[in-house]
Amino acid sequence: MTSILSRSLTNRQPLAIAAALACAGLLPLAAHATNGYFAHGYGAASLGAAGVGIALPQDGLAAATNPAGTARVGERADIGLTIFLPDREARIEGNAFGADATYDGNGRKTFAIPEIGYVRGLGGSLAGGIAVYGNGGMNTDYASNPYARFGASGSAGVNLEQLFVSPSLAWTPAPGQSVGLALNLAYQRFSAKGIGFFGGFSSDPSNVSDRGTDTSTGVGVRLGWLGNLSPTLQGGLTWASKTDMGRFKKYAGLFADQGDFDIPENYGAGLAWQAAPGWTVAADVQRIRYSQVGAVGNSLAPLLAGVPLGAAGGPGFGWRDMTVTKVAVQHTVSPTLTLRGGYSHGRQPVPAGETFFNILAPGVVQDHWTAGFTLKPVGSHLEWTGYAALGRGHTVAGQGSIPPGNPPGGFGGGEASVKLKETLLGLSVGWKY
Repeated sequence: MTSILSRSLTNRQPLAIAAALACAGLLPLAAHATNGYFAHGYGAASLGAAGVGIALPQDGLAAATNPAGTARVGERADIGLTIFLPDREARIEGNAFGADATYDGNGRKTFAIPEIGYVRGLGGSLAGGIAVYGNGGMNTDYASNPYARFGASGSAGVNLEQLFVSPSLAWTPAPGQSVGLALNLAYQRFSAKGIGFFGGFSSDPSNVSDRGTDTSTGVGVRLGWLGNLSPTLQGGLTWASKTDMGRFKKYAGLFADQGDFDIPENYGAGLAWQAAPGWTVAADVQRIRYSQVGAVGNSLAPLLAGVPLGAAGGPGFGWRDMTVTKVAVQHTVSPTLTLRGGYSHGRQPVPAGETFFNILAPGVVQDHWTAGFTLKPVGSHLEWTGYAALGRGHTVAGQGSIPPGNPPGGFGGGEASVKLKETLLGLSVGWKY
């Protein structure tokens, strides 16, 4: 476990800040969905270990998971890129309006997700850093509109992207014990198309679909603790507040509470055990409280009772809270090579009765298998980290998902099923000062 370094790197700060701003400019091009719409981890080393990182900080992105880790990774800079390849699909069966078909949501197939982290010692027992990363996102693009038989036209889909810029400060009050604070400066953007027919069910019909891209900003905090429980066992705790975001005014008729779309509270605990020389076994448990955010957590059912989209407490996507368990093994083969692999599982957040609206947002992957490596050339400050992750395809078959009858009380009955699988490939380069 690396202690913090005290020497100053003031002369390198402009480079780090410039790199962070460059990365921030790229990140809005990315969208991804793994645990619901949250990423399954941050930083290539964590991503190769199933997202484990609460008690196992490894690079400059540590604060994205647990800001106390800023005190344990030494002085370093990291920049990485993930290529994300999702496969989205929906199917409607038994519908009286003739919507029965299988729909391909892969109008865009490839996404690039950059991230950057920088950590430096501040003297004494303090360390500071900044992490810039995609917190989460969701994208669908159906060339054949699943809602066409209900009055929609054109291609259909949504695009949600969330960027965090997180400066962090960590304090080591005693050997082997660290606490940290990160400020989550959040930026998000959203667009929707081809769902204009929902305007007939909205409190603001002109702000439901095809309004281009809208943006909002907000601020939240993340707290963390990291400590040695024994000579071979380390524990960690982390908590992130709900991030209060500005409203999507262009989509005030789509999302509950006039376009309000906050980022939910999440928290977790982790352990890292040095099982033998060169071998580490680590595990995290994470809870994401999607139900806190009305636009995401409210059921679509109130729509059928006459509560319009966009209204206070109005209908949403019906997502439930999600608990994710992650387990990983890491082996230091030699001073120049580390190998890692892991598995994570979380009960996906979309109930079977909510699949009709979630054709737009099928964040239903439950299982991730990952593998990765870090190469440290002899005599070099550089280290190269790569990983691959597979989100095994998962389908949620609708149960009572499409209300029978005609609008406004129904949509012809039948069932909607949604499916998502995904592949991620990433590489990062780190510089240790």
